[in-house]
Amino acid sequence: MASAGSQGGPRQARALVLARHAKLWLVPSILCGLLAVVLSLLYMGGILNPTGHLHRLPIALVNADQGPPPPGRAETLGARLSREIVAGTPGSTVDWRQVDQAEAMDQLSTGKVYGALLVPQAFTADVAALTTGRATERPTLTVLTNPGLGSLGSSLASQITQSAAHQASLALGKELTAAAPPAGSASSGSGSGSGTGTGTGTSATARLLLADPLAVTTRVGHPIGAHSGLGLSAFYYTLLAVLTGFIGGNIIHNGVDTALGYSDSELGPWHTRRPTVPITRTQTLLLKMVMTAGIMLLTTTLVMLCSVTVLGMDAPHQALLWVFAYCASLAVGLGVQAINAAFGGIGQMVSMFVFIALALPSSGATIPLQAVPGFYRFLSVFEPMRQLSDGIRAILFFDARADAGLARGWTMIAVGVLLALAFGFGMTRYYDRKGLHRWTPQPSE
Repeated sequence: MASAGSQGGPRQARALVLARHAKLWLVPSILCGLLAVVLSLLYMGGILNPTGHLHRLPIALVNADQGPPPPGRAETLGARLSREIVAGTPGSTVDWRQVDQAEAMDQLSTGKVYGALLVPQAFTADVAALTTGRATERPTLTVLTNPGLGSLGSSLASQITQSAAHQASLALGKELTAAAPPAGSASSGSGSGSGTGTGTGTSATARLLLADPLAVTTRVGHPIGAHSGLGLSAFYYTLLAVLTGFIGGNIIHNGVDTALGYSDSELGPWHTRRPTVPITRTQTLLLKMVMTAGIMLLTTTLVMLCSVTVLGMDAPHQALLWVFAYCASLAVGLGVQAINAAFGGIGQMVSMFVFIALALPSSGATIPLQAVPGFYRFLSVFEPMRQLSDGIRAILFFDARADAGLARGWTMIAVGVLLALAFGFGMTRYYDRKGLHRWTPQPSE
């Protein structure tokens, strides 16, 4: 026991002595600090002020008013209201798409708009009825939401459309109130003392109604299933596909290197290193990619079984969802292998930034891309998670329509696979031609 203690003391002292060397701390501290700064700016910078960064959020505006125009007017009140709504909203924040009702429903069902505002067919006649006292209820504008694009995006569109409708109602109310005849005195009425006019004036109650003449109702424009996470199941399923490809790819990379003797294996206190197998970098990469393609079959199947069968996630096109998710995971996994083969020890950090750190805030899945700073919209053009999220969202919520993002998703998967193969094998063949082999002579035991 004394001997063990005497050996343990110097070892502990040695560690403390080494810890006093500034150079030992320098590189890890700089890298960890940079990582903390970059990740904080990336993730927090994209979510803190979505309304302040709002840029041309697409919302449909439907004027179904059939007229005829009021006396002395060249257009219906619906056309005028639509024009004032567009003019009253900064063009840099909202992209009002003035379409008919059929086109609005089509854009809702393909995820092209986050919501819609509908002006009813008899809008002009209903407003005119208010001024004559024949109306039984206020004319109603309808706000349609699109929960398939995520709860936050749908909520932003709903808030914007409701606010625009309310402002339009107040503006119309000022005009109607100014044009209404003044209220009659109580003595000129029927003697009830209710303040009702003589028939030629407008009662106080009627003038109050005229001041804010429009009602606004909200309903779902494109319903989704109850087990869809309020529109977030597509994002989380995409995240699972990316993470299984990313983490699985790195597990395969490390496992193969350990099995071939190019890295050590440590499990608790046990440390081993296998004899080095002489194999080229190109053949090693091929082995890792083949294993990635095989193991992603297992992980994709298990993700679907857990999400759909066990947890009951709404998934109307399960076969297509499985194929798309497998190809998505495979593309990510192949990309991980290519990056690791090219960059060596720092490859895992590089692939983490490519597939996770930069991809998550630019995916547009939780916060619309129209509500994030321009840098993230730039990243979304080529970062994989946005393309994969659009494809899975189309499968889950928009009847697997190609124009809802599925076609773009397939295209980007194909591009990603080709880039991974070209980059990975291009780099390994270059290393092999230069004689930069990985194997080193092992001491005999």
